Amino acid sequence: MLIDFLNAIAYTGAFALALVVFLGLLAKLGGPGEALGRLVTRAPLLDIVFALISWVPWLVCGIVFGWIGLAGAIVAQVCVIQVWIFGHELMHPKAKRGPRIVRYLDHKVGWLNNRTALWVTVGAFPVFWVVRLAEIILYPLFVRLLGFPKYKHGDWVNLSRHRFRGLVGHDLLWCLYCDWMTGVYSFGAEMLRNVESFWCPIQFQSKIKCENCKQDFPDVEKAWVPADGSMADVDALMHRLYDEGNMSWAGHPSRAQDPPIGPLGIAAPVPIPLEPAKPKSIPEPETPRESEAPKEPATPETPEELQEPEPPTDAPVDETDNDPSDESSERHDQR
Repeated sequence: MLIDFLNAIAYTGAFALALVVFLGLLAKLGGPGEALGRLVTRAPLLDIVFALISWVPWLVCGIVFGWIGLAGAIVAQVCVIQVWIFGHELMHPKAKRGPRIVRYLDHKVGWLNNRTALWVTVGAFPVFWVVRLAEIILYPLFVRLLGFPKYKHGDWVNLSRHRFRGLVGHDLLWCLYCDWMTGVYSFGAEMLRNVESFWCPIQFQSKIKCENCKQDFPDVEKAWVPADGSMADVDALMHRLYDEGNMSWAGHPSRAQDPPIGPLGIAAPVPIPLEPAKPKSIPEPETPRESEAPKEPATPETPEELQEPEPPTDAPVDETDNDPSDESSERHDQR
């Protein structure tokens, strides 16, 4: 049994190291190597590479050496990971001394907690592979049987973080792992959006669940029938979604030109663009007649004008200046 365990370690370790070295040398092989490198970082070739460095050795060693062979394959892969991290950081000493994700997280949560939690995430690796196999094997059946939209797997499942400057060793390895997992998860969610809207476009009774799910399933808020609706509403929605032959979920990019769909399956009102109204010609104001001309407002009266006027006299008023000597001579003549 020990021999089988050691053989599994040796075979798996040698194969994994050879594959990793080969992938690392692609960029140094000129144009053909770079072209191949771009291909192996996108599905479907990426799926083959990930399978060869993960579950294929488990399967082979498990068949050849039994359960002890499976354990030996896993041990060998862990050792290869540590050797690769050490070698890659040794090749990039400047980046290793610079700012790093692992350095901050080790300081923030502790070295042991950070490293242990990272290896706990590896437990989800087989789960993501099950999801990925469902994307590869099952979803094409929906495309053929139901007319669901097709997708380019490489647009979702790919690796690109190895091009980020300064990302080396430990950080690079785990970022590539997250890069792959995020693509697999997002692609599966996109496929499930088609499935959910096709078979059961009804909101959940729980408002909290609707709020939590609308980020991954926007149709919950924008298209699905409310929980207090009726089957007639569901029927109207399905006619609205699928009568034209487009079998994708309501928010799929292929529906960008469709009118928005209301929550009851009827077309939401779309504002119709109106032409700008032409300015009406305003007639010039007519010149008012003299009789119709508005009177100017009277100016406020002064205190002198408010006094009563002196009564008029019959004698003519002499416009010449009055001299006192003339008055005295006039009195003398009267006598």
